[in-house]
Amino acid sequence: MTSTVTRHGPDERQSASGPEPAGEPRGGRSGFAWLVRLPSAAVHGLRRSAGTTPGRLTLIGVGLVLLALLAGTVAGIQLGERKSTIDGLADHREPLTAAAQEVYRSLSDADATAAGTLLDAASDGNALRDRYDVDIARAGAALAKAASASAGNPQAVSQVDVLSRQLPVYTGLVETARTNSRQGNPVGAAYLAEASQLMRSEILPAAKTLYEIEVERLSEEQDDAESVPWLTGLLALALLAALIVTQVYIKRRTNRVLNVGLLVATIAVGVAVLWAAVAVTFQSVLVGSGRSSGTEQTDVMVRARIAALQARADETLTLLARGNGTAYEEEYRSSIRRLSGPNGDGGLLGEARDGTEGLPAADHVEAAVRSAGAWREVHGQVRNFDNGGRYEDAVELAIQTEGDEGATAAFTRLDSDLARGIADSRQLFLDDTTNASRALTLLSPGFAVLSLVAMLGSILGIRERLREYR
Repeated sequence: MTSTVTRHGPDERQSASGPEPAGEPRGGRSGFAWLVRLPSAAVHGLRRSAGTTPGRLTLIGVGLVLLALLAGTVAGIQLGERKSTIDGLADHREPLTAAAQEVYRSLSDADATAAGTLLDAASDGNALRDRYDVDIARAGAALAKAASASAGNPQAVSQVDVLSRQLPVYTGLVETARTNSRQGNPVGAAYLAEASQLMRSEILPAAKTLYEIEVERLSEEQDDAESVPWLTGLLALALLAALIVTQVYIKRRTNRVLNVGLLVATIAVGVAVLWAAVAVTFQSVLVGSGRSSGTEQTDVMVRARIAALQARADETLTLLARGNGTAYEEEYRSSIRRLSGPNGDGGLLGEARDGTEGLPAADHVEAAVRSAGAWREVHGQVRNFDNGGRYEDAVELAIQTEGDEGATAAFTRLDSDLARGIADSRQLFLDDTTNASRALTLLSPGFAVLSLVAMLGSILGIRERLREYR
């Protein structure tokens, strides 16, 4: 049997299951094939358009507009965030760092003052008790402020929790020591020693860690404020270069020397680049100055002040131990070495003296160095009296606040000198950071406006040349 094969034309072919759906492309292909062909069609259209001068000018104009829009948007975001970061340094981050520092300092001072309260029990110690109460109140207020900013940082939350739990225990032990001391019970010194041990083993380390966390946060934000906005710079320079190249191209193709629209766009971008470069450089220098001359020197003096307070507490506890205070005396010597070095001309005070040279805090640091030297001399006399069996004379010299001879008087001068130096350094930071923020005033919206001018200038400049081909 001979089989007959029927041949169909292209328009007569059918699938095995029946006729093709009316909306499907010929040849049985899916409708997605058109999507696959779209990019190649677009490329072909662009290539064909670029083959003519009007087409090329149109593509150049679109590219300039898009680049100007991108540069203006990125600059507006980056420069706006930069100014917000700098404002936050002065308004938020540095005050929180100062609050954490106040927690650390007030608790250290409370520890030293509590010991002095018992040592000066003969004169009823009202002034010292008032100072202790003020220290605890300040520490509580500063802790509340620092805690408000600790959310989101588990390590900071942990330190705040330790402080919140252990501070009431410490104050309870100190109050028990006071009560026993007023009743003439020797056990008061033991309670105070237990309180001081709690302060040094748990409370102060937590306060120190919290302070270090805040210092690190401050440093990170200063790094952000000093960084170079590379993306904004690259986009702005790319736009400026594109405008210049476009004008050179148009001059060669049309023999027209001047294109007002593109010239205006080029000037606008040039002004934006110059303005941003000067403002950001000036701002970065000021932020760096605020860090090196302000916050870094503040940190050194804060640590010096804490070392002095710890030395003062150990000096007092040594006397309260009545011959059993060797461990406290060793701690005193360790703190003094941190404060001013083995020979009295180094340590944290020496570092602060070098760092503040030529700055407002320099005179206060020099005074602190002298006060620390005087304190070391008085301490030597106190130890000689105590070791020689003249305990009452040792106590009298240790708590003496009148004149220049007592240990308390020398320590108080040292603490006051450092406090004034810290205040000057903080003010220097604030001044530099505020001026850095002012350097960026209107830069973000100004850059955006100049980018808009560049967009309009590019459109008008290209449009002017396209009209010649109609």
